[in-house]
Amino acid sequence: MRKGILAVATAGVLALGSLAACGKSSTPTGGSSGGGGGKQPYVGVILPDSKSSARWETADRTFLEKAFKDAGVKYDIQNAQGDKNAFQTIADQLITKGVNVLVIVNLDSGTGKAVLDKAKAQGIATIDYDRLTLNGGADYYVSFDNVAVGKLQGEGLVKCLTDMNATKPKLAELNGSPTDNNATLFAQGYNSVLDPKYADGTFVKGPNQSVPDWNNTQAGTIFEQMLTSDKDIKGVLAANDGLGNAVIAILKKNSLNGQVPVTGQDATVQGLQHILDGDQCMTVYKAVKKEADATAGLAVALAKGSNPSTTQTVKDTTSGKDVKSVLEAPQAIYKDNVKDVVADGYVTKADLCKDAYAAKCTAAGIS
Repeated sequence: MRKGILAVATAGVLALGSLAACGKSSTPTGGSSGGGGGKQPYVGVILPDSKSSARWETADRTFLEKAFKDAGVKYDIQNAQGDKNAFQTIADQLITKGVNVLVIVNLDSGTGKAVLDKAKAQGIATIDYDRLTLNGGADYYVSFDNVAVGKLQGEGLVKCLTDMNATKPKLAELNGSPTDNNATLFAQGYNSVLDPKYADGTFVKGPNQSVPDWNNTQAGTIFEQMLTSDKDIKGVLAANDGLGNAVIAILKKNSLNGQVPVTGQDATVQGLQHILDGDQCMTVYKAVKKEADATAGLAVALAKGSNPSTTQTVKDTTSGKDVKSVLEAPQAIYKDNVKDVVADGYVTKADLCKDAYAAKCTAAGIS
């Protein structure tokens, strides 16, 4: 696992003060320091892709749009679709259009920093959304406690293996992208749970590999190679639902689905359906609405010229600087509490419980 772990310096919640919703904005003429200078609020957002996880378009875009609409501010949300050149082009376009706050989910820290530097040179306030850009110098960072996410995954795999009465199972680990700092944090979390189990002989450490760019197709290829070379794999720590789905497809191909517990993250419809099927052990639900609302609150305040405070900071271990932050808490989801994700409005019963899943939803208490 690569070095560079974020350290949470303090704990608490966002302290933005009172943020009254703005009136309808007119097209701004350009950015200004901190978003002030009398410019009308205009927020630009760059999402990373729509392939690594469905959440970026189905959840993040939806919640951010609603928050900006409710605040009455002008906004422009675009998706780089995993293309680093497109990411930078979109940033240039947003800067030219006159955004006075730029929110990004970086594809890697290098291109993320280049975009943040360009925005700051134009006096545009910046927010790292979900992923910290190492050495990027964003004004704020809004995410989840990603080490805690990983711990939930590790604890989930332990629980599922214990429930199956597995004896010294060999585990495979399918990590997220090596260029995503969050993947490093997830791994820190789940390895803090699994490493002691390896050390005392409870579990056996099997193949461990990262998946470039969270590419689900590559994940399938990687896991198939793992399983071909080692038939004794009895559990898989997959870092998100997309990777988990790739693993499950290979397990099905080998008639092993349901026999080898697989973790996930993001509480996607597909991931939740796999849990209802018994093919996926658990996922981690991150209430994206809270993340989006906190980001929108910061962005609106910055666009209006304020300098909001937070009660959390995260250390950028590359620059050594503390970044004002908001970190939300994740939740582990198993079959017996899939209903919590539906009740929270993150996925709908109509999407989750269609066709063959209607009876399984009823059995899981989803109404």
